[in-house]
Amino acid sequence: MSSDTSHTVELLIKCINFAAVKHRDQRRLDPEGTPYINHPIGVAYILTNEAKVSDVEVIQAAILHDTVEDTNTTLEEIEEEFGSKVSSIVAEVTDDKTLHRDTRKALQIQHAPTCTFPAKLVKLADKLYNLRDLDRAVPRKWTAYRVQEYFVWSKKVVEGLRGTNKWMEESLDELFKKRNV
Repeated sequence: MSSDTSHTVELLIKCINFAAVKHRDQRRLDPEGTPYINHPIGVAYILTNEAKVSDVEVIQAAILHDTVEDTNTTLEEIEEEFGSKVSSIVAEVTDDKTLHRDTRKALQIQHAPTCTFPAKLVKLADKLYNLRDLDRAVPRKWTAYRVQEYFVWSKKVVEGLRGTNKWMEESLDELFKKRNV
């Protein structure tokens, strides 16, 4: 193994470990109560294994994309541990939880077209993971209407991300078509 490859593996394992520690007590809302860490790892998997993205900092940001939003992690901590580029991508995909849910959702639609290319990649993979998950199982306390509403809203976000990654966009379009969105 080359030293570059070894360094890349070290960076990714450090990132996965960091996210796992931060998300250790969290569960997804699916009926099985899946450990939350499966989500950021799954988003990174979509990017690397399905969309063929090889930018290590984008993959790191995918692994860390919910740490600031959903844990006590700060952007300063992300920057200190993983650098300014990773921190910047995470910042772009992080919702301000002090805002009302409807405001956050509207801002995602509004900001999607102006995100940087790396942030668009993470957002697309995140949407793809979440929509696949919703297609597989309805979260606890969610109605069929709320699931459909999430698909409709997600399509509006994805429209602002078009031209980023054909494979992810086509995969999302298949899900939207399946749900008549």
